[in-house]
Amino acid sequence: IYFFRRNQNMNFKTLKSIIANKRNNSEFAIITNLSTGEVDIFEKNIELNKKFEKYSKQIHDFFEKKQNGIIDDSDLFIETFKQPIKVIIVGAVHIAQYLVDYIKNFNFKIYIIDPRGYFASENRFSNIDVINKWPDEAFCEIKTDEATALIALTHDPKIDDPAIKHALNNNFYYIGALGSNKTHSDRCNRLREAGYNDKQISLIHGPIGIKLGGKSAPEIALSIISQLVLITNNR
Repeated sequence: IYFFRRNQNMNFKTLKSIIANKRNNSEFAIITNLSTGEVDIFEKNIELNKKFEKYSKQIHDFFEKKQNGIIDDSDLFIETFKQPIKVIIVGAVHIAQYLVDYIKNFNFKIYIIDPRGYFASENRFSNIDVINKWPDEAFCEIKTDEATALIALTHDPKIDDPAIKHALNNNFYYIGALGSNKTHSDRCNRLREAGYNDKQISLIHGPIGIKLGGKSAPEIALSIISQLVLITNNR
């Protein structure tokens, strides 16, 4: 309704496609001719409307760079919609509750994995995908790739280590693990024994987070989300 009211020249078919793409968290762009009000959708691997073919390269560039703006020397405004980045939190601990509060303000899709049902409950994490399974089982339910981030919080090797191994094996762009320097050193030794090399292990942010000097749960969560956003924007 918002898109339709904003632009009376948009046909109902286009409006339905926009709503469906947003509901499905699809990546697409809206092309608007600011002079005529004409609107169309750009989707990767789908033929572009012939009316916009002249600017095909520029439209692709905006889409690939996830940028919004007007194409030079034209009246075309490109508005891109990014697929939310998956952030998988392993460990439904107190810090995770603050993390969820911070993360919900960004374009992230949150999953929480914890086999301990008394931690990972709907009462503590409402409107969040909570999976009460061990990581090896939980990852069978989540499609992950290089655009996925992992935050491991349990301190329990039986829970954290399998999740970290999955993240390393699938080239997650961000991997962070809570714990002291000693805890992280022990973690690295276990990974070496499991066959991971130092280059792979160096990809893990441990201890997790930017050093803000805080000790409380909300301060630690803030340091984690700060690091996550920094890495996300610089990748």
